[in-house]
Amino acid sequence: MNSFRKHTPDCSQTNVAVRQRLLSVAVCVAAFVLTCAATAVSAQNVAVRIIAINDFHGHLEAADNTIAVPNPSNQGGTLPLRSGGAAFLAARIAQLKAENPRNVVVSAGDLIGASPLTSALFHDEPTIEVMNAIGLEFSALGNHEFDHGVRHLLRLANGGCEPQPTGNRQSCAAADRKFSGARFPFAAANVVHRERDEPLVAPTWIKTFDGVRIGFIGAVTRSTPGTVVPAGIRDLRFVSEAKALNEYATQLQAQGVQAIVAVVHEGGESEGGYDGCRNPRGAIFDIVRDLGPAIDVVLSAHTHRGYNCDIDGRVVIQGASYGRLVSVVDIEIDRTSGDVVRERTRARNVPVPNGTGTDQRLRTLHPPLLPDPTVAAIVEHYRKLAAPLAQQPVGRIVSEFDRRVAAGGDSALGRLIADAHLSVTQTTGAQVAFTNPGGLRADLRATGGDGVVTYADAFKSQPFGNTLVTVTLTGAQLKQLLEQQWSATRGERARMLQPSHGFSYTWRAGSAPGNRVIATSMQLDGRTIGPDQRYRVTVNNFLADGGDGFRVLREGNDRVGGPIDIDALTAHLKTSLASQPLQPDTTARIVRR
Repeated sequence: MNSFRKHTPDCSQTNVAVRQRLLSVAVCVAAFVLTCAATAVSAQNVAVRIIAINDFHGHLEAADNTIAVPNPSNQGGTLPLRSGGAAFLAARIAQLKAENPRNVVVSAGDLIGASPLTSALFHDEPTIEVMNAIGLEFSALGNHEFDHGVRHLLRLANGGCEPQPTGNRQSCAAADRKFSGARFPFAAANVVHRERDEPLVAPTWIKTFDGVRIGFIGAVTRSTPGTVVPAGIRDLRFVSEAKALNEYATQLQAQGVQAIVAVVHEGGESEGGYDGCRNPRGAIFDIVRDLGPAIDVVLSAHTHRGYNCDIDGRVVIQGASYGRLVSVVDIEIDRTSGDVVRERTRARNVPVPNGTGTDQRLRTLHPPLLPDPTVAAIVEHYRKLAAPLAQQPVGRIVSEFDRRVAAGGDSALGRLIADAHLSVTQTTGAQVAFTNPGGLRADLRATGGDGVVTYADAFKSQPFGNTLVTVTLTGAQLKQLLEQQWSATRGERARMLQPSHGFSYTWRAGSAPGNRVIATSMQLDGRTIGPDQRYRVTVNNFLADGGDGFRVLREGNDRVGGPIDIDALTAHLKTSLASQPLQPDTTARIVRR
């Protein structure tokens, strides 16, 4: 890690350090002058500020999102700082832009998808409208931009009303009853049409500052086909990120563009807080090591982590998620060569404090921002439209249903949602239900007072609007389904399906993938699963189409469609309105041996 790249040097400390090492006043003074002069921009260079966000996911309202910041009273400790909200994000970006008029605002993908109700109820059009108001200039595609298929993505890019809104959702709900689409380009160099082998969207984008040009290349994780409904992207191929980035970097150089930024919707993790980088690991770092020297900066995403790394002299940075952090990369471009002077690069992640529920210690260190009035008005417009549905009571709970997994891999929220999916599909003969952990987007909490869960609370947990599907599988296929939980690639964790009540099994951690589930332990309602017996199994349409690598579900017979996942959850919760509040089931259904 090169800390020089991250922070402006403290000139007084540099002077003392040189004096101690060299014991020479003359050398000390010279070093002081040179070090402090290095913080000023050379007339030969053009200073440009890159302002980046990632994984916003339609989090328009401030809500209760936090970021862990250093605890001023406990060295090495942290405190939660309330951070985020579109109006506060707009204010922070405006501040950062004002500090250098030569700036560019970009996103590393997942602006939309898995969004809270205020955005999702309107097909994420409010988020695009907000990003237009903020002044976003470029966005890489993320996997969640494909949640509802290519047609939906292109409509958000180009404008127009949704011809077939699903469920309670609305389109073109702006004051003028129009939706004009994004005023910024979406980009991905590694997404191509399967037959034509042409990019789906523009791979690159160029911006000019004082005669020097910066090229931006977008890319999305090549694991996208396993994370979205396959039918929506059947005509696309997702190729190697590094290969595509290197190819288009070469093309940019052929156009005379030497300063190049990769904006990649793939990520990793590290220790050391949101501005640290101890033990960096994950797919993005593998990609970076395969990049050619032409690429100067890498803006990353996808894993919702904050880190600020220097990998082989190249900044690799991510700003967590939900607009809680803004990544700032200050670069200098040599006017003669047109390339980035890498040793002059500075990078940092900046919180977006909104002041809600923040104690005085943190308010002093992180003064709350004043919300941008234009963006605040957009958010309020949609909040009011969503309020009648959002505030509807749908159930009562004793305590929150969280996503913390037991040793075997299931959680209280997973058990609840699987139970809900089973309860609404038993009329079609369903005997067991499974839900994927990636579909559990937030712990289920009661915000209506007195343990009352509102529709908005439930929607946070189940925002995708997936349709439930019931299929027939044999017992042998059920075992194969469970074995496919460990088929994740690129260092990802196992994707442990959450089972409904009455189903249980044991797996061995030390066994090889493909042979971890103990077949004789698989039980449904107290009876051992027979390999040749047939069972009616409910999953969402994402899983039914083979999403998350659960390919065996595509072999299911007698496929019958059911309700939308959020409707299943609210129907299940509503039974508690007139009876006893629901209590989290703490009994594990999956046992790890």
